[in-house]
Amino acid sequence: MNIGFVGVGRMGANMARRLKDRQCHITAVYDTNRAAATALAAELGCAASQDLSEVTAESDVIFTVVTDDAAMREIFSDAGDNLLVNARGKLFINCATISPQVHLDVEKLARKAGAQTLEACMASSITQAREGSLYLMCGGSEDAFRKAEPILKELGSTLRFIGKAGEAAKVKALVNMVMNINTAGLAEGLALGAALGLDLEMLRKVFSQTGAASRVLETDGEDMQNREHTCFFSAAHAAKDSGIALDLARGLGLDLPLAHATKEQYDRMIAEGLGELDKSGIAELTFKDRYKHSGDHV
Repeated sequence: MNIGFVGVGRMGANMARRLKDRQCHITAVYDTNRAAATALAAELGCAASQDLSEVTAESDVIFTVVTDDAAMREIFSDAGDNLLVNARGKLFINCATISPQVHLDVEKLARKAGAQTLEACMASSITQAREGSLYLMCGGSEDAFRKAEPILKELGSTLRFIGKAGEAAKVKALVNMVMNINTAGLAEGLALGAALGLDLEMLRKVFSQTGAASRVLETDGEDMQNREHTCFFSAAHAAKDSGIALDLARGLGLDLPLAHATKEQYDRMIAEGLGELDKSGIAELTFKDRYKHSGDHV
């Protein structure tokens, strides 16, 4: 089976590497960053396609790992160069965190072209993509899921079929919304601890053994303490994902004050030029505010 990738940034590139390691046949990669696509193609021994339609022509299964709703709509546009040119019989596995409605719209366009789509939302990061231990939440037809399952098992340690198109995207939006709230709460707790003169190593240990424990504490706590924010999941993506959840809430007439406040913090990071830091970099805002009020210097 021939496999193509559209979007070979941090996640897409490592997913492609993982499948290559597992003896899958990667035939084509595409990215708007031509240098990234060319470098990965040379590494994997496949084509760096200049057009989206070339990826479809060279592949039976196409993974898409793009940034946002606009990018997703563009690659599946029904005009100009797009993935749906001569797409009959192809399967598109869409892994980006985007609005549920976009998945529904893309499924409709693909069906019209004689193709299938499956959303495979990832609740994991770069390391898990490379190791094949992603947590994958899938939405679409059961037939598409069964076709994709053998490949997805090479990428994920957990596969969960959520239901029809758009449903997995809803779950992913809520996962990231809660994760972002937890991240912001941990950052504030550590910053307050530092302002109180507490030993942050001790504080993190106490957090881990009490009701303050969380997955975010395990993954981000030490980085926050050390102010080390190498990007695994950017603040800009955190803001985007919290926005998806807030849009879903607004559509139901619900107010989510914690999610709203958290998104404001990530938006502030972007405004201050910190959007490409890891989401753990939200700690920089709370530490910065602490120093601002204490008269010390960062």
